[in-house]
This record gives sequence, C-alpha cells and structure tokens, in this order.
Amino acid sequence: MRFKNKTLLITGGTGSFGNTVLNSFLKTDIKEIRIFSRDEKKQDDMRHHYKSDKIKFYIGDVRDLQSIKNAMHGVDYVFHAAALKQVPSCEFFPLEAVKTNIIGTDNVLTACIESEVKKVICLSTDKAAYPVNAMGTSKAMMEKVFVAKSRTVSPDNTLICGTRYGNVMGSRGSVIPLFINQIINGQPLTVTDPNMTRYIMSLDEAVDLVLYAFKQAEAGDIMIQKSPSCYIGDLAQALKELFNVNNEIKIMGTRHGEKLYEVLMTKEEAAKSIDMGSFYRIPADNRELNYEKYLEQGSTKISLTDEYNSNNTKILSVEEIKEKLLSLEYIRDEIARWEENR
Repeated sequence: MRFKNKTLLITGGTGSFGNTVLNSFLKTDIKEIRIFSRDEKKQDDMRHHYKSDKIKFYIGDVRDLQSIKNAMHGVDYVFHAAALKQVPSCEFFPLEAVKTNIIGTDNVLTACIESEVKKVICLSTDKAAYPVNAMGTSKAMMEKVFVAKSRTVSPDNTLICGTRYGNVMGSRGSVIPLFINQIINGQPLTVTDPNMTRYIMSLDEAVDLVLYAFKQAEAGDIMIQKSPSCYIGDLAQALKELFNVNNEIKIMGTRHGEKLYEVLMTKEEAAKSIDMGSFYRIPADNRELNYEKYLEQGSTKISLTDEYNSNNTKILSVEEIKEKLLSLEYIRDEIARWEENR
C-alpha cells in the first residue's frame, strides 16, 4: 500500500467508515490522518478513544469551501465520505441533501484540485442507480459531479474516482443496530417488507473496496464490489436466532422513498463495465461533447446485458446470514453482553 509517509484526509471522518479506516491505518506507516467533520462531540470522542499523534482533527463543513481548503494543505489523498445518508430525512429535506451531497462534493473536489491532492475517492451508494428517492438522486448527481470534474484535471495531477456499495452491516442508522436494540428491549422487530432484498457487506469490506479503487481505478471510474444480499425478513430471523429470542416480527410497510430491491449497476452501465473478478469497473464516458458522435456511434450491448441488483446476486440463507453476522466483532460483543445480562 502506498501510504508510507503520506497524509490522508477523510471527510465525514467521524462516521462508521472513518472509524474503520482509522482502525486499519493506524497500524501502518502512514504519516497523518486528518478527520474533517462538523461534529465536535464525535471528534472529541475519537480523540480520547484513539489517543494517537497521527490523527489530526479539523472542524468544518463540506458546504463551506473555505473550511475544506483550510484542511487540505499538504494532503496527499482524500476519502470523501461526508454525506446525508438517511433516506427518510432526505425525502423531507431534499435541498439539504443537495447542499451536502452534490454541492459539498464539488467543493471537496475543487479544494483537492487547487491543493494538488494526488487521489480522491468519492463514496457513493447503490441508491444512486435508478434512484427513486432524494438521497439516491443526490448521490447520482454526486457521481455525475465527480465524473465531470475528473475530465477537467490531468490524472497525473489529481485522479478523481469513486466507489458504489450497498448496505453496510452495523453502520450508524442501519437496520441491524435497530433490530438489536429492539431485541434487547423486548420489542417487536419492525420489518418494512420481509421480501425486500438488500446488499450486505461489512465495514471492512467497504474499506477494502475503497482501497481497491485507490490501487486500480482510473480517472472517472466507479468501482463496485460483487456482494451478496438477503431478504430483510431473513435478516430479522437470523438475529432472533443468534440472540436466542422469540420477539415478534411486525410488518410496518415500505417507508418514504424505499425500493423493494437495490441496483448496484444499471443495465446501461453493465454494457460498458469491466469484470475484474470480485469487482466491476464502470469507466467514464469520455467522448467529447460532440453531438454527431452521439448520433453516429452507438452500441448493441445494452440490449444484451442485465442490471446487477440485490435480486439477481447471491441471496444468503438464514444460516449464511448468521455466519456473516458472526464475522463482525460488533455482533459478537452484543451477543456476549446480552447473554451476560439475561
């Protein structure tokens, strides 16, 4: 890994992704990790938890270009994870999603280019593919922004690319901590639709995808990791069995802006994607803005390919879900704590 004596900045670095990156990178010979976020309480918690001279904290907001510029001096690489990620809140406050996810991304990239950051990895979501909600739409536009921005600068100066992935198990605001909290409090597990499918990956796998993009991606690429999925009803059942409880499963119905299944790669993207084993690379369309080319140069591939979604990937059984959940230290700790206090 090419991080020796380098400085990495993580926007939104106080979140689940930022903490996982820290746990991985503090063991390496990286020179400095800068955590950029607007949450001083979480920054203070991290400062006391890690107690490392390698970590530097910067208060700021991706909506404020100058605050990002102040944190960018001397930075070699940026992982851009700052975002509004909750589907329901973005539905009710869509302009806030625009300000953070779209304009904020443009601000980060502008600061990176001006400071001659070598590589920027922008983190996106499966909800950006065929979006039906404000969060997904804002992330789809975020992808368009970084792909367009990648064309404006030589990759030898600043290489801009991105990743797209599905649900991350145990991340803040995800359904697994909700189900565990409901189990602990003896409440029904509130399932929107038991037949809803979602990709599932661990935080470590999310970091692996970003590192793979760091090593392999070219300017404007979107990198995707092949991931299994599960039925939400089966996920609730797997947790019930792991905690050895018999809580009721209560069907709540689909929430604002939710799909029955998620798409990681659209049919149109699949037609030009490059299979890299455990990953897909979606290259940018770098044709010039010449409309004759768009009329004269086409492809028959789109009609021959399928989208890659959470219904046509490998769907895990209840036993396989339990095995994947038990691979997480967070889950093992919660089960041990539950058994100790019963």
